[in-house]
Parts: sequence; C-alpha cells; structure tokens
Amino acid sequence: MADNPTSLVDPKMLELLVCPLTQGTLKWDRDKNELVSEKARLAYPIRDGIPIMLVSEARKLEMPA
Repeated sequence: MADNPTSLVDPKMLELLVCPLTQGTLKWDRDKNELVSEKARLAYPIRDGIPIMLVSEARKLEMPA
C-alpha cells in the first residue's frame, strides 16, 4: 500500500486547501489523484503526495454535453 501515491496525501491538509482561482472548495478525485474545483472547472494534480496548486499546472475539465 506504500506504493500508492494517494496514501501519502494527508486528508487534513486537503480539507484546508481551496482553489487558488476561485477560493472555492475542492473535491479529491482518488481515481485520478487530483483536486477538482467544479466552480473553476479545473483539476489540480497531486504529485508524490503534494498538491500542485498552480492554475498553470491544472487540467481543464470538459463541460458536460
């Protein structure tokens, strides 16, 4: 289980983080290992247990059809 990068993420830290663009709440997508800001339609990656909270590093989410 130590090989799973999501096991390195501190859940308490995730509760404190907000989207740097909107200051809105984030949802942790465990499957994709990223923090999702639904308001900004961005997903911030988590690398080696560290959330990368840069808009320039975030993945744009597709709008539902």
